[in-house]
Amino acid sequence: MALVEWFLVLGISAAAVLVHGQPETQSPFPQYKFIFLFLSFNLFTVSIAGDAMTPTKSIADGQTLISSGGTFELGFFSPGDSKNRYLGIYYPPDKIVVWVANRISPLGGSTGVLNLTGDGTLVLVNSTGYIFWSTGTSNAINPVVQLLDSGNLVLLEGTSKTLLWQSFDHPTDTLLPGMKLVRDFRTNLDTYLTSWKSSSDPSPGDYSYKINRNAATELFLWRGSDLIFRTGPWNGRGFDGIQATKIANLFRFHLTSNEYEATYSFEVLDNSVLSRLVLNETGMVQRFVRSKPNIGWHPYWWHPKDQCDEYANCGANGVCSTNYLPACDCLKGFIPKSPQKWTMRDNTDGCVRRTALNCSSGDGFFGLQQVKLPGTSNATVHGNVSLEGCKDWCLKNCSCSAYAISEWSGCNTWTGDLVDIRVFTEGGKDLYLRLASSELGNDYFLRGEFKPACKTISTHYKESRGNEPELPLFDIHTIRTATNNFSDDNKLGEGGFGPVYKGQLEDGENIAVKRLSKDSVQGIHEFTNEVLLIAKLQHRNLVRLLGCCIEGEERLLVYEYLQNTSLDCFIFDRTRSALLNWQKRLDIILGIARGLLYLHQDSRLKIIHRDLKTSNILLDQELNPKISDFGTARIFKGDQIEENTIRVVGTYGYMSPEYAMEGIFSVKSDVFSFGVLVLEILSGKKNRMINQAQARLNLLGHAWRLWTEGRCLEILDEAVGCAYPESKVLRCIQVALLCVQEGSEDRPTMAEVVLMLGTESALLPQPQRPGFCIATPLMERDWSSGNKITVTIEGR
Repeated sequence: MALVEWFLVLGISAAAVLVHGQPETQSPFPQYKFIFLFLSFNLFTVSIAGDAMTPTKSIADGQTLISSGGTFELGFFSPGDSKNRYLGIYYPPDKIVVWVANRISPLGGSTGVLNLTGDGTLVLVNSTGYIFWSTGTSNAINPVVQLLDSGNLVLLEGTSKTLLWQSFDHPTDTLLPGMKLVRDFRTNLDTYLTSWKSSSDPSPGDYSYKINRNAATELFLWRGSDLIFRTGPWNGRGFDGIQATKIANLFRFHLTSNEYEATYSFEVLDNSVLSRLVLNETGMVQRFVRSKPNIGWHPYWWHPKDQCDEYANCGANGVCSTNYLPACDCLKGFIPKSPQKWTMRDNTDGCVRRTALNCSSGDGFFGLQQVKLPGTSNATVHGNVSLEGCKDWCLKNCSCSAYAISEWSGCNTWTGDLVDIRVFTEGGKDLYLRLASSELGNDYFLRGEFKPACKTISTHYKESRGNEPELPLFDIHTIRTATNNFSDDNKLGEGGFGPVYKGQLEDGENIAVKRLSKDSVQGIHEFTNEVLLIAKLQHRNLVRLLGCCIEGEERLLVYEYLQNTSLDCFIFDRTRSALLNWQKRLDIILGIARGLLYLHQDSRLKIIHRDLKTSNILLDQELNPKISDFGTARIFKGDQIEENTIRVVGTYGYMSPEYAMEGIFSVKSDVFSFGVLVLEILSGKKNRMINQAQARLNLLGHAWRLWTEGRCLEILDEAVGCAYPESKVLRCIQVALLCVQEGSEDRPTMAEVVLMLGTESALLPQPQRPGFCIATPLMERDWSSGNKITVTIEGR
């Protein structure tokens, strides 16, 4: 036999020894160890063509399998700014990863090789033969591995095509069409999604999304051992707690639940659309869609979506609604268990009955409409029972506290406390709450009766604005006492609305008070607008309105106090800007983006802010951003795209071209302002003239010039230092330039912005020339005072 043939045989033997983990002393040719390794990982590493591999082939770093339709690819990758190498399945060419083999055992370099042994074991090894991952299968004849166009990597027995192993049984953070989440009650098999630790680390993170079954089958989102969201019961088409009616024509969902197992999966009904369900590293479950051919991924819906999605946000026997402020209230017939905490919006203790039930004297039921049914850990399913029969059963059982009818499971009854109820504007179920007869009335009552210091904002508002939500109404004496009679020592600053003062209530809570000045450029209209808008909005990246004061000529807004004041006091200050490292600046950018996305899309209103700027971004103790100042904000109708006004209000330097020049504003106007904000946060410079010898460029023009010359990292604030990932900085700059493009139609939506900032693998288009990139005399002013310029123009 020729020498090369002997080497080939020896290489195969050595590779087999290493794959099966036999001790080195068992090798038939120990003295040729290094020669065998070289041969097995070089002579036998051949280019892979097509979608399958057999024991005669291997996949080395740089080689891939591609599914028959070209939808998926299997190969090695390094996520984000990581230097580690992983084997995974992804969508080409953007490398959106959907499955990772060695997520807990990364390779330190590009020496990884995927081999299929002759007896049917798929193994990932490095150049020393160390096994990083394995399917653990064996005893196959003529095995073959194939990457299917569904994204499933399957290991088959070649002759019978028997399935030996599949990646669909081992999901990571992504659920694809046809993939199942499974809970097998016989074997305790539990397949579920787990988040990545970060965008650069696919090892299992803090969050998991899995099937849970009590009286009803639901999906639970966990952070460690803490339940943070549940989907609500299955209704035969979807889950009651997920309001996503528009998905009905695009997806079909499948859930099976019996005494042996529970499974969940979905399919896409339109063959021209791709979709994936992802649990990201921040604990959000997102459904993405993409049309064929590739025109980019778009978030279709996600949860948790608001504070009412948070599990038990209002405590036991509380009800949550984003239509009102505060969002939490007690169910009818219940009062807060800890009234003082409830006043401070700490609802964790929940509510207790005001009047005890008396089964013998005759209790009754009160109906709540369009709600997410309570958690079912203390519920019982009685099968196909009519509504009247369900009521009779609950009435006769003295421990029954509520009942409801589901088209999927029939009669459901609860005992004890009711947890995690929320109100929907549409959809939901009817829940019948058991109450003492003295608590029952003829009116439909949803909001609880405990409203400390809560009064109608004013008769004027009720007459002029209709039935609006209620807010705590502070008296002027309380505010004067809290602010030391509006002392200059308590003054925090001044804007277009008027001065802002720090105050402290009798219970020790710090507040910020905005006082409408007599010569303010804003008037009673703006005051009313801000009260009624913020009363309907709740998001962690929006400032929280605690109440208002209307007494005599005084018009006061009472906000939560944020000790770090506004963003401009940090990024434009040489000393304080050093506190904003790269990660903190990125966190601020992402927080502003999420808050703006909530205004544009996720709240029940569609709101255009119209004056987004650094002085209107407040920072809490941890420097988390909160959007403020809604005096000039406008509400759009559901199908409204843009509006034209003859009264342009805002701040030059942040206004979009179409708004400043033509009075046209839309969500894209806010996107432009956001882009300016991002460049200011990154650079530490204001959007006015940059000292340039050859041109009067503002910050936008300066950023654009650096971008076109391939020098855009030079814009980064020196205060950031040297510890930053270049790829992420470049991505932020590119996203900012996309936001400030001259044509509004070229700018992304905030949903796309959040996706582009949060997903490093998403491909970004090339930006076009920004609007207003040449400095003008108005832009050269110092806008740090927060003054507004009001311009009146002729409408078209």
